[in-house]
Amino acid sequence: MGSHPANLMLRFLLELCVLAVGGYWGWSVSRGFTRFLLVWGVPLLLAIVWGTFAVPDDPSRSGRAPIPVPGVLRLLLELANFCFGVWALYSLGHPVPGLILAVLVVVHYLLSYDRITWLVHQ
Repeated sequence: MGSHPANLMLRFLLELCVLAVGGYWGWSVSRGFTRFLLVWGVPLLLAIVWGTFAVPDDPSRSGRAPIPVPGVLRLLLELANFCFGVWALYSLGHPVPGLILAVLVVVHYLLSYDRITWLVHQ
């Protein structure tokens, strides 16, 4: 189920949401030139972490791993990105969207039980 196209689409949309939230957070917590650095830098950093550290032959990704990591570490990096998005929304005073994001992340991972099992055993 983790590689089902609908679940992969959900994960992709969650990733995009976290990138957007990262930019929004960067804009909201700073002023001046720093604001522009964070509005672009935070999403860029999140995307680099997401795209660079991967498990070789992950069936839900391209199979390529620019920097190969164990499955558990990959899972923790994914969760850290998603948790950042939830935290950022809460910290900016948007608890309902934060809760919605958190629930959707949990649903995604419940549907991805086969992928999680695969990652843990890598």
